[in-house]
Amino acid sequence: MGFVGGFFAEKLKEAGDWAVSGTCRSDSKKKDWEKKGIDLELFSADSPEWSLLETVKDYTHLLVSIPPLANIGDPVLRNVELVREKLSSGNLRWLCYLSSTSVYGDYGGAWVTEDHPPNPKTQSAKLRLAAEEGWLRLGNDLGVSTQVLRLGGIYGPGRSAIDTLLKREHLSETQLRRASRRFTSRVHVEDICQALQASIDKPSSREIYNIVDDDPAPREEVFQYALELIEQRWKRKIETKPFLYESREESSLRGEKRVSNQHVKDKLGVKLLHPSYKSGLRSIVEKMDNPFLSTDAE
Repeated sequence: MGFVGGFFAEKLKEAGDWAVSGTCRSDSKKKDWEKKGIDLELFSADSPEWSLLETVKDYTHLLVSIPPLANIGDPVLRNVELVREKLSSGNLRWLCYLSSTSVYGDYGGAWVTEDHPPNPKTQSAKLRLAAEEGWLRLGNDLGVSTQVLRLGGIYGPGRSAIDTLLKREHLSETQLRRASRRFTSRVHVEDICQALQASIDKPSSREIYNIVDDDPAPREEVFQYALELIEQRWKRKIETKPFLYESREESSLRGEKRVSNQHVKDKLGVKLLHPSYKSGLRSIVEKMDNPFLSTDAE
């Protein structure tokens, strides 16, 4: 149960008319979710326990968020014949795979839609595209509603530029590469959940949706705004880290594109709660407790 899956599971649980379950890799995470009233099954992508399919086939909706593994690909689809056999005799009606806008590769900063051919450059993006195709084929074979959601950079409560700044965390190599781009597509987790719910309410066949906001702003701009929000809310200044601004090499155009979300708006009627990072970050900071209280008490 990843960030998006967990957020959506809680939304469904709150709705009251869903039986929600999922998978995780550790006993500690399993216990944490049990406290929230959601039972998880242990599942290791490295060495899957295929008996889990006996449980999965009883469910009507399946959301797949496990990323592909290097040199292996999608850990579930590597035994696709068994998966097809088990699910074909079950209750499955709706299948969704969470992918990434990285499958588009480089379009030189131009806008891309779902009609643009994917051209992944990195190994991870190539594996994502292969997983998309595999899940779409499986859904077609099973005769169930199947969709792929290509997500931009995911953020939300506990996982945002504000959290990174407050924790004084350094960016990963992937994040550093993003920091040098002119355009970075992103999406608030609440809007991902909106899209998921809409795709359940309006099921389709072999449909692909870009799930991003309206503002593919550069990462540097986002962090600058996050700094301003922190200073406004708590009247405190954060020491800015050099990593926010030092990775703007001219050669960073690899993977530049602006991703359009018009299709999910037109087809599913989704109206974004957070059409820009500004709205999303404001909603996060407004709900946060004062992170400086423990520091002030010392």
